[in-house]
Parts: sequence; C-alpha cells; structure tokens
Amino acid sequence: MILPEDRWWAAEPKWRAAEEYGFDHAWTYDHLGWRSLVDGPWFEAMATLTAAAMVTSRIRLGPLVASPSFRHPVPFMRELITLDDLADGRLLVGLGAGSAAFDAKVLGYPELSARERADRFVEFVEALDGLLTTDGYDHRGTYFSAVGARNLPGPVQRPRMPFVIAANGPRTMRLAARFGSGWVTTGPRTDDVDEWWRGVAERAVRFDETLDRVGRDRTRVHRYLSLDAAPVYSLTSVDVFAEAAGRAAELGFTDVVTHWPRSTGPYQGHESVLEQVVDTVLPTLRDHSPG
Repeated sequence: MILPEDRWWAAEPKWRAAEEYGFDHAWTYDHLGWRSLVDGPWFEAMATLTAAAMVTSRIRLGPLVASPSFRHPVPFMRELITLDDLADGRLLVGLGAGSAAFDAKVLGYPELSARERADRFVEFVEALDGLLTTDGYDHRGTYFSAVGARNLPGPVQRPRMPFVIAANGPRTMRLAARFGSGWVTTGPRTDDVDEWWRGVAERAVRFDETLDRVGRDRTRVHRYLSLDAAPVYSLTSVDVFAEAAGRAAELGFTDVVTHWPRSTGPYQGHESVLEQVVDTVLPTLRDHSPG
C-alpha cells in the first residue's frame, strides 16, 4: 500500500520498487482526504494508478478501496475501463462501503447511517458490475441511476476486472461472496493484538460459511488481510511481519497487504525493514502460496 501523498518524483521509485521487489499487487487509498493526514499533501487515486501503470509492467494495481462516498458508478466505470486498458489487464478493483468521515463531509452530503451506507454500497457494486459487463446498461435505484450507459470497448479483462470487496459484516460478506474475486477485511477495531487476531479468525470462518451459502467455490475467491489494521504496524520489524504473515496464512488468507513505511505515523517505519522482508520473508511466502 503506497499512500498518494508524495509528488510523483518521490512516489515513482516506490511503485517501480514494489514491482522489482516481487510483490504481486500494489495499492493506493482512494480518498479525498484521510484521517490524520487530511491537512497534508494528498493526490487523486486513479491518476496516481495511471502513472503507476506507465512505469510498471507486471504487478497488479488498484485502489483499496474505492467507495460510493464520492463516486458515481457511471463515470467510475469509464475510469476503470481506461485504467485497465493502460495497465494491459493488470487492474484490481478494491471496493468498500465508505464511512461518515471526511470524504462525505467535505461534499456537504447528509450523514448516512451504517445501514444506509450498506444499502448504497450494495447498489453501487451491483450497478458497477452491470455497467462493466453490459453495453447500454440501465439502472434506477435509490442512490444511483444510469440510462443507456455505453461501455465500449469494455475492459481488457473479461467479463470485467476482478472486484476485491471489503466486508466485515454479514450483509457485505454476502455481497463479496456474490461479486468478489477477492474479499478483504481489516478485522475488528481494538488495541489488543490477540483480540484483533481472534476477530480476524472469526471473520474468516464467517466468510467461508457465506461462500458455502451462496454456492461459491471457496478456492475461487482470494482472501486479503490488511495487516496494518492491527494495533501493531506489520513492518515494525522483520519478525513482526513474518509472524503476522504466517498467522494470516494459517487462517486461510491468500494475500496480505502492508503499508510502505512512512517517516512519521501512521505506519512509521524504515525502508530497510521492508528490504529485509523482501530478501528473507517474501521468498518463503511465495513458496507456500496457493496455486
């Protein structure tokens, strides 16, 4: 995860390095501003990913996560098709419900309840799926509309690029099970590391049960864990990362996401630790990766 906070002369080497290091995917946040960093530099996600696509050739790229807090599925569909073309079919689309934080407040929208945000998210994903797979798509919902929306030439990846859907609760897990090529979780909010891992384990079990109920093959859906949602930053040390990645694998996660170290919090760390992880831990993870 590379936050979109650096001018391109400083950001470009990170995206190039992520590929050279051998990571499978590289992501950026899709926000108008984010938490404690809202008063600092911040760049737009899709433009950042476009630039990243131009300086890489293998690594998969995507927003983690885009949300309906400030996006409409029709223009977003066009952005995704364009980016998938520029990346030659390497785009992953992380999607989440959004929150009542800065992204919504800066636009002056009325605050939605958690239930309303879930309603909007379900409609957003359903509409986006239809728009990407059907030319001349119509949709009339509570939050979004589309009238004869064209999608030519369509995505490079068929029938569309993979969705990686963030879900922690039952309803969004059902959505991820229906539409997701991947599911991503941040686990519970807690300051206790053991409690966080217990919550992650419970969510992993519930997602497997949800896949069974909707008739999806468990092996067809990747499971992503955002390691840095835990109370301890995953790149604090090589040992911390190795232990976290190992525990994630034991719980059935196929992929983990860590944040590029920053000079200050959040995610404060040293790039030397990242380099050591690349040298000593990444090869062992790849040796045990599925498929």
